[in-house]
Amino acid sequence: MAVAFSSCLPSPGGHAGERVNTTFQTASGWRPTIDTRADAVMVYGVNGSLEDRIASWREKGYLVDFMTGIAWGGYQDYFTGAWDGKPHLDEGQKQADGDTIWHGQMVPYIVPTKGYLEYFKETQVKRVIDAGVTSLYFEEPEFWNRAGYSDAFKKEWEDFYGEPWRPQDESPEATYLSNKLKYHLYYRALDEASSFAKEYGRGKGLDVKCYVPTHSLINYSKWEIVSPEASLASMPGIDGYIAQVWTGTSRSPNHFGGIHKERTFESAFLEYACMASMTAPTGRRVWFLTDPIEDGVKDWEDYRRNYHATFTAQLLQPQIADYEIMPWPQRIYERLYPKSAGSSEMIRIPGDYATMMQVMTNSLECIPVSGNTVSGSQGVSVLMGNSLMFQNFPVHEGYTDPDRADFFGMALPLLKRGVPVGITHIENVGYEKALKDVKVLVMTYSNMKPMDPEAHTSLAAWVKAGGRLIYCGRDNDPFQSVKEWWNSGDDSWERPSDHMFSLMGVGAGAPEGEYSYGKGTLKVIRKDPKEFVLTPDSDGELLDAVGKMYSLDGDNLLFKNSFRLTRGPYELAAVMDESVSDEPLEMEGRFIDLFDPDLPVLTRIVIRPGDQGYLYNLDKAPRAPAVLASAGRVYDSSRKGRSFSWTTRGPSETVCAARVKLPTKPVSVKVNGEETIDPALWDEVGETYLIRFDNDPEGVRVEVRW
Repeated sequence: MAVAFSSCLPSPGGHAGERVNTTFQTASGWRPTIDTRADAVMVYGVNGSLEDRIASWREKGYLVDFMTGIAWGGYQDYFTGAWDGKPHLDEGQKQADGDTIWHGQMVPYIVPTKGYLEYFKETQVKRVIDAGVTSLYFEEPEFWNRAGYSDAFKKEWEDFYGEPWRPQDESPEATYLSNKLKYHLYYRALDEASSFAKEYGRGKGLDVKCYVPTHSLINYSKWEIVSPEASLASMPGIDGYIAQVWTGTSRSPNHFGGIHKERTFESAFLEYACMASMTAPTGRRVWFLTDPIEDGVKDWEDYRRNYHATFTAQLLQPQIADYEIMPWPQRIYERLYPKSAGSSEMIRIPGDYATMMQVMTNSLECIPVSGNTVSGSQGVSVLMGNSLMFQNFPVHEGYTDPDRADFFGMALPLLKRGVPVGITHIENVGYEKALKDVKVLVMTYSNMKPMDPEAHTSLAAWVKAGGRLIYCGRDNDPFQSVKEWWNSGDDSWERPSDHMFSLMGVGAGAPEGEYSYGKGTLKVIRKDPKEFVLTPDSDGELLDAVGKMYSLDGDNLLFKNSFRLTRGPYELAAVMDESVSDEPLEMEGRFIDLFDPDLPVLTRIVIRPGDQGYLYNLDKAPRAPAVLASAGRVYDSSRKGRSFSWTTRGPSETVCAARVKLPTKPVSVKVNGEETIDPALWDEVGETYLIRFDNDPEGVRVEVRW
């Protein structure tokens, strides 16, 4: 029997008339241990049990969507020839040594040929829509930088460039052109798949939506993968994204202050900002993903610490309130991982971690979009573009960018000092909203190149109207001379920056200095951004330049070691190490600590460098009675006189902790009709009561009287 989910606030949904702002993905049918109680579930992959899996979740009240990989998947019938009588293993992505890059057994990463796309549309898209699913998620359009040597790719090269294939290790130009083609192939693949899905759906009277779950551009460039990324935000058939950011992506080490190490919170903050900015100018939708564990085998303590970091980072983007609350719940709830660092004891998820995680994920049903901004100087942004993925593999003489230091060299010196750095995509600068709130834009062409001249026209117009642009770069890397628009045709420029400078009345090869253009200013720094982070105490020039540009209208650039944000009753905080001080952040008030499974009420909060906080501000709570935080989802709440009751549903084999605001101290607390009151669980300061009981996906009825 279907169950109507309760909601905290209105939100547009991906289903006709339905509100969907939380979802998760699983290849499994419903079972009680993974019943997360999100709004929707993305059933993963087509196989013989597809329709049964869909039905099992629908019977439990879920809206059902579909997800599958577009660059890999269980498509063995295509590769072995069972589908059309021709084997297609030669369409796997291949390295220079001829080895195929595999995602799993008989699951190669795919060169998305026309033949493969026909298979994908006929066997995946059609069957899912025939099953009545109208929201389709085409996951991870990924082409490895080190690939590009298969016969299938060589043919695509000849068709695209009209010339014989060139191995990408031959020259920087061959590398750039190879990766540009990989980008094009998955752009084409998603364009065809989404267009077909929508047209096929219309033929059946269905409004089909198509989304792309994808890593951030920051992560793909670090992991040396090519994907269409920002260009999809304006593709007619794509309705939005899932931002696949989690511990595994964000813990990838980077350079700052001459030290190479993991900086999970800071990387996650930038990754989420990157994904939010891709869709903001176009109005497309984006869900943020976090994962309470990760693909790599770590220990439960490590998972918890990094989950706090990524979860806080996602909530520090106040314009986003749609979430994939977890991927693969079966591996989170049912698999064994080390109990702690160095431990040989393998256990399932600790009970307190499961409770805490479910408090956090259930809060995502209620956290609002907010017009508030993260504390700190607003309006500083870093420019990036899809070609950030084009200069990777192999390493060519004259160019190195260790762990994308050229990007982090522009962002981390500011972020680490408490400036909430934004991301601007060069593909979007033609949209009015893209640069609307940017005061100072920092950019380089050392690690990327502009894919068309129109972006320069937009940037020049922005500067002329009063924008402040800081260009960092020596412009001497070997990719400056690849065969592209800036050095072809009637207007030929030695470097792409020369074209941009010319539009602002600045000569080619502009020397270091400051230039006025209209109401705005261009600042040229003749250093590659990586030079600001690869050695200690090397970022002063960048900081001085940003500070001076920022102060041109009377504002001073504020440096600090923390971020804070208020979203309704929820308070977010993060304190950074390697910053301007080692002072903790102290907060006073009445708060529920949502990172503590006991949900304590605290009047003083201390957050130390390297830690984060997620708090419920009791001074902003609704009128009593109300469930303020719960490790199970709340349904059918009602008040009758001096009694308040509700039903909680959550995964089996987990414990629900719930903190309930009441008009006064309770005299009775019944769980499924059994009296459980304990006077010690009443908190006088917060006027709340803590209830604990075993979760049940079929529902636990709670009644409180006072």
